[in-house]
Amino acid sequence: MGVTLSKEQIRKKMDEENVRFIRLQFTDMLGTIKNVEIPLNQLEKALDNKMMFDGSSIEGFVRIEESDMLLYPDLDTFVVFPWTSDKGKVARFICDIYNPDGTPFEGCPRYNLKRNLKKMEAMGFSAFNIGTEPEFFLFKLNENGEPTLDLNDKGGYFDLAPTDLGENCRREIVLELEEMGFEIELPIMRSLLDSMR
Repeated sequence: MGVTLSKEQIRKKMDEENVRFIRLQFTDMLGTIKNVEIPLNQLEKALDNKMMFDGSSIEGFVRIEESDMLLYPDLDTFVVFPWTSDKGKVARFICDIYNPDGTPFEGCPRYNLKRNLKKMEAMGFSAFNIGTEPEFFLFKLNENGEPTLDLNDKGGYFDLAPTDLGENCRREIVLELEEMGFEIELPIMRSLLDSMR
């Protein structure tokens, strides 16, 4: 997605972008994204792979007696979220999960993916490409600003306003993804724009 930055470049970018919080994201065994959000003053601890979390709180990870686990940020996944706050922005790292003794946690989905990619390389496969297709619905809000089960529009594939009232929202999503470093290709954008209902 982007250029790999050194720790020093990451520190500088966080300062330039007024980052105040960092999300250390990881995936549980069911594929659900989890995260530990830390204030900027904990950055060095995170970059030194010393950020601990309670693995017993994550379904299928470890028992309470083995609860301490470590998050190792993958510097290649660093991104500053483009949406702003008057109190500062939020950055993100995707993390690998390690045991307190410094060994990879065998239940970490990223560890298992990397292990299997090495096996595929040994078998002669040179590349492994995946893509995602996000699909969701845009719902109306009630008078209290809470979501309802009423759809925002009655549009179908390839419709436009006034039938499709979600096109501006989908356009904003594409622009935010591009600002985060995602390359949006026309077929992907069309799929994104048409499937988010």
